[in-house]
Amino acid sequence: MSQRPERILTTHAGSLPRPVELASLFARTYRGEPVDAAELAERVDTAAEDVIARQVAAGIDIGNDGEQGRESFFTYVQHRMTGFGGVGEHRRSFRDVTDFPDYVDLLRAQQPAATGRVNLIRPPQAIGEIEYLDTTAIDAECARVVGAVGDGGFVEGFLTAPSPGIITAAMDNRHYDNDDAYLDAVADALAVEYRRIVDAGLILQIDAPDLAMERHGSFAAASNAEFVGFVDRVIDATNRATADLDPSRIRLHVCWGNYGGPHTHDIELAELLPHLYRARVGGFLLSMANPRHAHEFAELARQPLPPNVTVAAGVIDVTTNYVEHPAVVADRIVRAAVAVGDPTRVVACTDCGFDTAAGFGLVAADVAWAKLGALRAGADLATTQLFS
Repeated sequence: MSQRPERILTTHAGSLPRPVELASLFARTYRGEPVDAAELAERVDTAAEDVIARQVAAGIDIGNDGEQGRESFFTYVQHRMTGFGGVGEHRRSFRDVTDFPDYVDLLRAQQPAATGRVNLIRPPQAIGEIEYLDTTAIDAECARVVGAVGDGGFVEGFLTAPSPGIITAAMDNRHYDNDDAYLDAVADALAVEYRRIVDAGLILQIDAPDLAMERHGSFAAASNAEFVGFVDRVIDATNRATADLDPSRIRLHVCWGNYGGPHTHDIELAELLPHLYRARVGGFLLSMANPRHAHEFAELARQPLPPNVTVAAGVIDVTTNYVEHPAVVADRIVRAAVAVGDPTRVVACTDCGFDTAAGFGLVAADVAWAKLGALRAGADLATTQLFS
């Protein structure tokens, strides 16, 4: 990950608001309804061009295409790999959500069923051998972001790809003899996409909410020890998939889920860090702005980052329509920099994506862009405090 000794750089976690028309097309495709492929491709190109320009205008240093060409941050792999199909079982409700039935009622009242959204409650299943088909789609994404860097819009570009663990946790195994075999197969397939991103000269961001969120999801009835055993297996599989890539070109995004729920059963970062530090990466992207994890920047002082590793610290909450004051953003950046002990190893970031599944963002599009503007303004304030 880039380091600029003279200032705090800004980035975000990947997904940015999609136009309503594009989200609707993805929702129809996801449900298996016919969609005009040329229209979808045209809308993706237009939307990606727009979000790149908006990022540059907002002052984002390390940017991407906003995942405009994907239906969600992980189910898009069904279009690039063999072996996925059908409709899976209903995803287990998060433990914190089931503890608060009044909150469930509120959600139902506020979020009626919508046909213009990609619903990840019942994603596809693994029903055959998992293999990567061809690299046409990922190569097109790489070229788009490389072009934005070449035009001087970004200091550096990145693209996201899911961890093997989120796919195996969310997309049921109906083919492999056991979960470890399924995990290994997915990791082998993802290695193709990982390499294409790094070979294009971009930062690879591995999206791994499974390494925290699944504690109160798939592992809600398990112990912490059982869950961190899963974390270790996923990191081992990911390390194998990236074994021949430069770790400095990889950042690992770990989060507890970007939904506005109680989060009362989130596993503590303190317990996760020793396991996360086993990953072959040059940086971590960690949620540190939301009310449940805003205190955990201090854990980076108690358990220091490995040498030469950076942190993209979440200083913007993507679950609320409050636009953070730049002074608040700066305070969060400074706290993270003090904990790390070196401001050149801190990048200012959002907690998670703004539209992780098409149409399901909790923040209005215009507010999301205002938040990225506040991110830049806060980073500039923090730069003055940290580098003057």
